[in-house]
Amino acid sequence: MKGSASTRPSEARLRLLGTASRIFYSEGLHSVGVDRIITEADTTRATFYRHFPGKEDLVVSYLEEADRALRARFAGAQETDGSAEDVFRAVAADIAGDIRGEGFRGCAFLNAAAEYPDPEHPVRRRVAAHRDWFLGAVTDLLSRIGEGPAESAGRHFVMLRDGAMAAGCLADPEVVSRTFLDGVEGLLWSRSVPGTHRP
Repeated sequence: MKGSASTRPSEARLRLLGTASRIFYSEGLHSVGVDRIITEADTTRATFYRHFPGKEDLVVSYLEEADRALRARFAGAQETDGSAEDVFRAVAADIAGDIRGEGFRGCAFLNAAAEYPDPEHPVRRRVAAHRDWFLGAVTDLLSRIGEGPAESAGRHFVMLRDGAMAAGCLADPEVVSRTFLDGVEGLLWSRSVPGTHRP
């Protein structure tokens, strides 16, 4: 029991990460300075650097936290007695719910990629790791729906999701959500019709 307590993140680290996550998502990564995060988290510069060697370490931690949350939500959608189609629709509905949510500013990972163009940068590597997981997870789920290879369908879904996440900031989120969910139904239909699958 003592060991588990010692590995629990400190209150200050959680406060810094929570504050940074809120501001990073709403305002962007490069535009937010360390001093503002320290002030809004009600902590000190020494405390900040004890937990995060630099701002980019905080950005990576922010993305890791977002990744953990999305993985948990994906796992939660699968904890149902429904069919694979039901689970897939639940995943899509969760995404549509985000798009319709107050303060929606797009996908945290796509936003981060736009601000960090170097594919070798630690932030971009964190983005790539998340996207690799997500593509693999939805492809695995689609492989349980219909017959034939699911790789193309998985890529198709990720592109539908990416487009919806971008459009949700630019157009009526209700229309974007409905359009996205219509596309998901089309994708499910294609998995059920022989001869429509691509490798």
